[in-house]
Amino acid sequence: MGRKFEVRKVSMAKTAAAKTKVYSKYGKELYVVAKNGGPDPEANLSLRRLIEKAKKDQVPAHVIEKAIDKAAGGAGEDFSPARYEGFGPGNCMVIVDCLTDNVNRTITDVRNCFTKTDSKLGAQNSAAFMFDHLAVFGFKGDDDEIILETLMEQDVDVSDVEVEDGEVTVFVPHTEFYKAKTALLDAFPSLEFDVEEISWVPQDTIEISEENMPMFEKFMDMLNDCDDVQNIYHNANA
Repeated sequence: MGRKFEVRKVSMAKTAAAKTKVYSKYGKELYVVAKNGGPDPEANLSLRRLIEKAKKDQVPAHVIEKAIDKAAGGAGEDFSPARYEGFGPGNCMVIVDCLTDNVNRTITDVRNCFTKTDSKLGAQNSAAFMFDHLAVFGFKGDDDEIILETLMEQDVDVSDVEVEDGEVTVFVPHTEFYKAKTALLDAFPSLEFDVEEISWVPQDTIEISEENMPMFEKFMDMLNDCDDVQNIYHNANA
């Protein structure tokens, strides 16, 4: 990919004021993943990955357990995924992933974020075609060749391996998440990941001018304030 990976995914700040909303977002996603794939993380790899991610983001155990128990009991809301794409301030490309129990409410809220920041909500695949859906791993290191060799020996389909400033970043297809993670940990048992996630990675980035920056920040803040928005991906170099 020829460039250092920066996580161009907007997530809620882990401040005291935002924690409740962060926990709510994780609780909703855990519930949906457990309900759709089963509450056993050993059998449901998507759930296992999400639990590990939640713990890393310091989501309390009781929040995780409550969401999974709720799914196992068959109670609760009927959430469905919704994805919106478009163009934000400075003509950056944006993907907005949501979980919703009311599509009309969600599209109204998301459209409002675009409208009030001079942005444009687009059709399906108007932005996603310029992103790759990848599993991304980042960790300390300076030797990309040994990492690439290790993954290839385990028949992992590697998209790219980069090294910059003492940090190795590995990109593989999103379907290879656990295969790649297992291969890395088997070869390097003490390895600690700074990044381990499935993300929409932009193929190219765009600079946000100083003039457009306030509106870009407002746009991101408004989207994050929407209860149904789970993740925001963009190609802005901001």
